[in-house]
Amino acid sequence: MSAAAFDPGWLRHRIVIEAATPAGDGAGGETLAWATVATLWSRIDPVAASERSAGEHLATVATHRVTIRWRDDVTGGMRVAYRGRYFRIAATRDPDETQRYLELTAIEERP
Repeated sequence: MSAAAFDPGWLRHRIVIEAATPAGDGAGGETLAWATVATLWSRIDPVAASERSAGEHLATVATHRVTIRWRDDVTGGMRVAYRGRYFRIAATRDPDETQRYLELTAIEERP
C-alpha cells in the first residue's frame, strides 16, 4: 500500500495504546501494570501467522500491521488493545517519511 494512496477513511478500528508501568506488589517486588497512552482510530491488517512451541502445547503467533495517524510518543514495547485482544508493538516506522501516518508492527500471541 502506497502512503500516497492511503485513505484516512480506512482508519476504522478504535484502539487503545498502552505503556507498561511497574507497580509495587506490596511485598517488595514489582508487577507490570498497563497505562493508557492514547485512544485513537487505526487500520489493522494481518500480515503473517505461525505456530511456536510453548511448553507442552503450540501457540499461534500472528503479526499485524497497525496504521495510525502520526504520533511521536508510540514506541516498541508498548501494546495495542483492541476488542479484548492485545498486540505487542515490536517496531514502528514512518512509511513515507512525511510524519502523516505511523505503521506499527504488532505481534499477537494466542494460546
